[in-house]
Amino acid sequence: MGSDARPRVVSLIASATEIVCALGLEEQLVGRSHECDFPQSIRRLPVCTEPRFNVEGTSREIDERVKQTLQDEISVYRVFEDRLRELRPDVIVTQSHCAVCAVSETDVERALGAWPGTGTGIKPRVISLAPQGLDDVWASIEAVADALDVSERGQALVARLRGRIRAIAERAAPLARPTVACLEWLDPLMAGGNWVPELVEAAGGINLFGSAGRHSPWMSWDELETRDPDVIIALPCGFDLERTTAEMCCLTSNPRWPTLRAVRSGNVVATDGNQYFNRPGPRLVESLEILAEILHPGEFQFGHRGTGWMLLHQPEA
Repeated sequence: MGSDARPRVVSLIASATEIVCALGLEEQLVGRSHECDFPQSIRRLPVCTEPRFNVEGTSREIDERVKQTLQDEISVYRVFEDRLRELRPDVIVTQSHCAVCAVSETDVERALGAWPGTGTGIKPRVISLAPQGLDDVWASIEAVADALDVSERGQALVARLRGRIRAIAERAAPLARPTVACLEWLDPLMAGGNWVPELVEAAGGINLFGSAGRHSPWMSWDELETRDPDVIIALPCGFDLERTTAEMCCLTSNPRWPTLRAVRSGNVVATDGNQYFNRPGPRLVESLEILAEILHPGEFQFGHRGTGWMLLHQPEA
């Protein structure tokens, strides 16, 4: 791609949209997915996807709908092929990390099919991201930058993000390290995996469930009760702070809930998992800031409390 080329970009994953904007290339975006909502200015762009299931309801209902949709359909998302043709993108950014979390590379390739291209006889270039851990996230940023011919910007952005993470980790290193359970789904229970364990460790905590660089695992109430974490952090995939707070009844209704150490000590937290922890892009650094505020409130104050997270339980008298 020549230095004067300005490719038209459709991003079908929220984290990639944020990456494109963080690289200073928002004006090259011509389309987005139904989940892309940050920065606010990109909401003007045409939406090119939609879920095949009703996304409203409880955690249990959504889990059941997703599983049923996967039985009945080849994908849980629909890509609007006609709209893609109208937008004439040169580059489409998607992901192959999780077929449930967002539109996948397979969905995009299926939508393109025998599409002749944008008038040149060439199909759009598909950039598929598959981050498993933090290093993969940085590689994803550089891959998008390379594809859009701004490699130096990508390298500079990654260096800044790494530097911010390193600064927090160094401040947190000598502090007391509470044990932490991060819950990526509430009913059934799922632990945070992939980059979440790395963020917990960098924030000065001991991650009890889920492994760095591996998909988020299902977990049981027996496991939660046995390991009995000092802090419980709810960060459900796709839920904002208000919805996470409302959905906590999935946990509080369990008779074992009041017996947990984190509940008794008032260390149960709801977060905006949708905007932060679930998006493998630049704002994972803000996710780390949130964790640092939660685990070490006397040491870290970045201003995320009330918008990115909130304390749900007060300690017992």
